[in-house]
Amino acid sequence: MDLKDKVILITGASSGIGKSLAEEFASRGANVVLGARQYVKLCEISDNIIKKYNVKSLAIQLDVTNEEDCRNFVNQALYSMGKIDVLVNNAGISMRALFNDLDLKVLRQIMDINFWGTVYCTKYALPELLKVKGSVVGVSSIAGYKGLPGRTGYSASKFAMNGFLESLRVENLKTGLHVMTACPGFTASNIRNVALNKDAVSQGETSMDEGKMMTSEEVAKIIADGLVKRKRELVMTGQGKLTVFLQKFVPALLDKLVYNVFAKEKEPLIK
Repeated sequence: MDLKDKVILITGASSGIGKSLAEEFASRGANVVLGARQYVKLCEISDNIIKKYNVKSLAIQLDVTNEEDCRNFVNQALYSMGKIDVLVNNAGISMRALFNDLDLKVLRQIMDINFWGTVYCTKYALPELLKVKGSVVGVSSIAGYKGLPGRTGYSASKFAMNGFLESLRVENLKTGLHVMTACPGFTASNIRNVALNKDAVSQGETSMDEGKMMTSEEVAKIIADGLVKRKRELVMTGQGKLTVFLQKFVPALLDKLVYNVFAKEKEPLIK
């Protein structure tokens, strides 16, 4: 699939992987529709894309936890661009707290953004995507294959996203719809800085060494390449592929390995 002149909708496009995806798609000639809550920042990104790549770009304020916002996001994109070829469900938030300590509103908020945001946007974009045999992409995580300590809500939301997209893929085996799940490893972005603590407040700092992680630009390129090739699933790092393999064949051993890794975090939650 050539991305030139395709219309690609991206949620969570104001920073991190979403912003890098917008740049990567535009550099390949795609027209992009950007959704996020930070509207002013989103407009700046959209304007820069238009000037830099000479493509169409539209910024739409979007809170993916609001179903009506998601409906309007899709409808405005369709009205302005005339079609929808790809939906990238990228909006997401993480957390860092032990389940025993947290307020349950942490899990509700994460599920609303990571899972329900994907469901809402996909629901309203699907009729248009079916017309063009387009693509639904979910930016998931290795946490959607292996539960991670201190991330119960995040892992649950990504497991839910993966299951939803897998079911959607099977339902549409004969329609031509392409469904791709993209699972980056740890990525250098602001996701850990805005991750929720036990009280559902952004923690404001990262607990990991960001310098050793993939960049959001690297992730965006892999996702764009996977979209062109209409891949089913992208597990992007050697560590991620090993995690998926070990989870299938020696899950008890992986439990111990994961525990040991997270026990070495800065100010670890487990010891």
